[in-house]
Amino acid sequence: MKITKKWSTLLLPILLAGCMSTTATTTPDEAVEKPAVEQPVTPEKKPKIKPEQKPQVDPKPPVKKPVATNLKTADGKLILGEEEWMYIKAINHNAKARIDTGATTSSISAIDIEMFERDGKDWVKFKLAHNDKETKEFESPVVRIVTIRQSSTEERTDRPVIDAWVQIGDLKTKTEFTLNDRTHMTFPVLLGRTFFRDVAVVDVSKKFVQPKVKLAK
Repeated sequence: MKITKKWSTLLLPILLAGCMSTTATTTPDEAVEKPAVEQPVTPEKKPKIKPEQKPQVDPKPPVKKPVATNLKTADGKLILGEEEWMYIKAINHNAKARIDTGATTSSISAIDIEMFERDGKDWVKFKLAHNDKETKEFESPVVRIVTIRQSSTEERTDRPVIDAWVQIGDLKTKTEFTLNDRTHMTFPVLLGRTFFRDVAVVDVSKKFVQPKVKLAK
């Protein structure tokens, strides 16, 4: 009995010490979350933008200044002589015309001139004539009436004015003509300033500068 008590006495401290040792033993540290290390942000690489290439424009050729020719001035005006061939489209005929810088209006040789009314408007019928030749009868609206006073007398005459398409050189235009009997005169056509103003210049030292228009077939 003594031995047993003695051993129990010794075992008690040892057991207590073991318990204490066990209690004091710490559990392994719980996993501590490490703070996230902020990674440097790498900037996105932007695609390189090529500069816009402008289309190449061929250099403009130098502008050539107009040059005067035998038929036109440097600014494109027709050169007329004192006399020219004038093409009359209505009768497909070339007639000699005198360029008169002193006259305002133009006139053309006509016979059998007769005024009449159509649809409430003035019309005229006539024949173009010169050098014993005459055309078939024409009819045309009257643009206006001009009153002519003869230089030798006080007599006044009313003459109808019509529009007609004519051509000299490459100039095609519609112009006014006073109908007048010019059968006794040298030229069947007289061209005044209203015809060539702003489109032609006159060189009275020359004749038939512009080429004769070919007749239509």
